[in-house]
Amino acid sequence: MYKHYYYNTNTDNKGNHEVHTGDCSYLPEIKNRNYIGYKDNCKDAIKEAKEATGKTNFDGCYYCCNPCHKG
Repeated sequence: MYKHYYYNTNTDNKGNHEVHTGDCSYLPEIKNRNYIGYKDNCKDAIKEAKEATGKTNFDGCYYCCNPCHKG
């Protein structure tokens, strides 16, 4: 199911940028997020974020991107 994906520009306590859907209750404030795109799933969103930023430290939100959550 296609959704809008964003990542938190701040890192979590493990050093990861958390990826969220646009409808997530834990979506960061506008000033603390970057738009990834309109994607079919969190795996594609994280792949896009990695390619666009050159960073590898992305993790899916436990609540909205659980299949991509590393724990």
